[in-house]
Amino acid sequence: MDSTFHATTILAVRREDRAVLAGDGQVTLGNTIVKQSARKIRRLYNDSILAGFAGSAADSFALFARFEAKLEQYRGNLERSAVELAKDWRTDRALRRLEAMLIVVDRKAMFLLSGTGDLIEPDEGIIGIGSGGAYAQAAAQALARNTPLNPREIAEKAMVIASEICVYTNGNITVEEL
Repeated sequence: MDSTFHATTILAVRREDRAVLAGDGQVTLGNTIVKQSARKIRRLYNDSILAGFAGSAADSFALFARFEAKLEQYRGNLERSAVELAKDWRTDRALRRLEAMLIVVDRKAMFLLSGTGDLIEPDEGIIGIGSGGAYAQAAAQALARNTPLNPREIAEKAMVIASEICVYTNGNITVEEL
């Protein structure tokens, strides 16, 4: 069995002071589905910030813990916490070995943090990561540009589309909203 993990579609949609983070539940090891109900998104800092991960689960939990510490240190300031975590990720030898990506979002901003120390704020308030991330992001962008749907409806529909295209994404979708 191939030991490469392919898992996860995480999608963030922010529109009109509302923010949604959605994630599928599938975890795949090689060509075998090993879990269908994984929870890959979390509420942080008094439920005011959402975070979702793609990549190694153990590495992602380590990043969640570090990001939560940054949120506490900077009193829930999402941008400052994300910048500081990205700096640490880039400069800390142990962190650089982590194989994960994070999307963090509140009602005013969203960021993608990667293992190379990248910190990206998407232009249109939509970002997707993981195996089906590009499919979900493309569907969400089309829906946002051409429909009056709210962020939750956009995320739910886009995740269904991604699950119909990406073999590493299932229809067991968790959605959190601010």
